[in-house]
Amino acid sequence: MAKVNSIEKIKRKRWTFSLEATEAKEVFLVGDFNNWSSGKHPMQRDENGMWNKRVMLYPGNHEYKFLVDGQWKEDPRNNRRRPNCFGSYNNIISLSEA
Repeated sequence: MAKVNSIEKIKRKRWTFSLEATEAKEVFLVGDFNNWSSGKHPMQRDENGMWNKRVMLYPGNHEYKFLVDGQWKEDPRNNRRRPNCFGSYNNIISLSEA
């Protein structure tokens, strides 16, 4: 009898996070997808003062924030957010499987 693998491989999707912070010296992307690690996803600044980071994420909802020069910042371009246990908010993105 052949063994059937019923678990399909879930494909991750490429997503680019961006933040305008022209005066910032360093910006990190922090979220549930990297266990809220403040140093795992440094963002790169372009010539216009936009900070960008491309990551591969699994479909579903993801919470995130930016760490700008040591200060937590919400994403001003994303009004989807959820309260966190620190009395502030995390932003949310939703990625579909399709």
